[in-house]
Amino acid sequence: MKIKINMSSIFGFDFVLYLAIQFLMVIGIFFIYSSGVNSNGVIVSDEYIKQIIWVVTGNIILLVVSFMDYRIIKNFAFWLYLGMLVILLLTASFGKVVNGSKSWLGYGSLGIQPSELSKLITIIFLSFYLESNRKYIQTFRVFCTGLLIIGLPMGLILIQPDLGTAIVFAPVFLVMMFIAGARPRYLIMLSAAGLLTILFSMLPYYLMFMADSPGNALILFTEQSLMTVITITLGVISIITLIGYLFTQKGYFFYLTSFFSITAVSYFLSFFARKVLKEYQVMRLIVFLDPQVDPRGSGWNIIQSVTAVGSGGAFGKGYLKGTQSHYRYLPEQSTDFIFSIISEEIGFFGNLLIIVLYMLIFWRCINIILKSQDLFGSLIAAGIVGMIFFHFMINIGMAIGIMPITGIPLIFLSYGGSSLWTTMLGIGILLSVYHRRYKNVN
Repeated sequence: MKIKINMSSIFGFDFVLYLAIQFLMVIGIFFIYSSGVNSNGVIVSDEYIKQIIWVVTGNIILLVVSFMDYRIIKNFAFWLYLGMLVILLLTASFGKVVNGSKSWLGYGSLGIQPSELSKLITIIFLSFYLESNRKYIQTFRVFCTGLLIIGLPMGLILIQPDLGTAIVFAPVFLVMMFIAGARPRYLIMLSAAGLLTILFSMLPYYLMFMADSPGNALILFTEQSLMTVITITLGVISIITLIGYLFTQKGYFFYLTSFFSITAVSYFLSFFARKVLKEYQVMRLIVFLDPQVDPRGSGWNIIQSVTAVGSGGAFGKGYLKGTQSHYRYLPEQSTDFIFSIISEEIGFFGNLLIIVLYMLIFWRCINIILKSQDLFGSLIAAGIVGMIFFHFMINIGMAIGIMPITGIPLIFLSYGGSSLWTTMLGIGILLSVYHRRYKNVN
């Protein structure tokens, strides 16, 4: 009789997930060090030392949490969420302004970014709520309540304003609701509303800066009185089609109601979105469409990042031999554009190693979701993997110029303590779920 040993699960600990994370963090430290070296080969930043401290302490957090029973969090989920909302409100009112966003609490050089931890706490509370209402998960009431749970911290982060962190909540919500078993039509409608809101928000800027002749179309998005009339008209049509659906139960009335109501809501929200967006955020959208609109201003980041990525070629210029970072052409190069430095110095095949490590992480996280016999654990795992995947896609997309700049770091590689500690805490919970995946739960 042969005994099969699964090295990834020996002692109930997922070593594949753990080691993939460790490799990424070590790579991150090396390239954070590289980002602090100037063109003369002199180290001008101690960020790599701080990152080492955060990696070590983050590992302690991960290991301690991984051996605890994650289910005890249920008892504190509501109070953690409520306390988090209060802290976010205090941050928006009295926080320290960094890079145009009032998102930090602390004194002097010491501080934390509460919005990072709020992502994990919201995931925990939403998991608790959805598990508690698992019998009613397909009802519109539960869907709207879940949306409110996500919407409150998201709104408080938007007023800081921190658009990048705020938008992370959207894909997290969609992934968790899908795993929980929400009606697909609700998820599709919400996704469509979000995409239309983004489109309607960007369209007037496209017409102003990119179109050869904007014509009269621009007033559809800038004239407040006209926008009010259009919104009311769409709303009335939605009500009429809804009445038609209620009386006839015909499918085409349902789709018409969905189309006009989603369009009305998106059109209405786009007006407020443009009011909330700051000038530098607007310019980020514009230069995403065409960086050459402002090549030495807002378009500089994208142009230099794409140049760095492209100049790395297949095998890169060599460690510490990149020019874009060492000549300080890349802004926020240890955080937002760490992938650009990595691409320039180790090239395409080096990036493949990075991507393989992330794919290992996603694979192991999905494995945890599928094997957990506890809905609470599965939902937490889904929220965390959704968060990491969104950071991964957006940050790399920013670096290669196919996504607008949002200030989202590349988790495990980018410099930063708040983001890393939050993620390590989340991974610790994931490992706790993995350890208890075969245990009976009520």
